[in-house]
Amino acid sequence: MAEVRLGENESIDSALRRFKKKIQKAGILSEVKRRERYEKPSLRRKRKAEAARKGGRY
Repeated sequence: MAEVRLGENESIDSALRRFKKKIQKAGILSEVKRRERYEKPSLRRKRKAEAARKGGRY
C-alpha cells in the first residue's frame, strides 16, 4: 500500500501529488481497473499472449 507522510510545512496538494505518483508507479489503479470485472481464464491467457507478442508487460 502506498503511504505518504505529510511534512512540517508541506501543503496537502503536494502530498496528494506525491501519493498519486506512488500509486501510479505501484500500478494500483491499473490493477483495480483490471479487477473490476471477472475475466475468463481463456481471455486472460489470450491477453497475456498478446502482451508478450507486443513486448509489453502483462
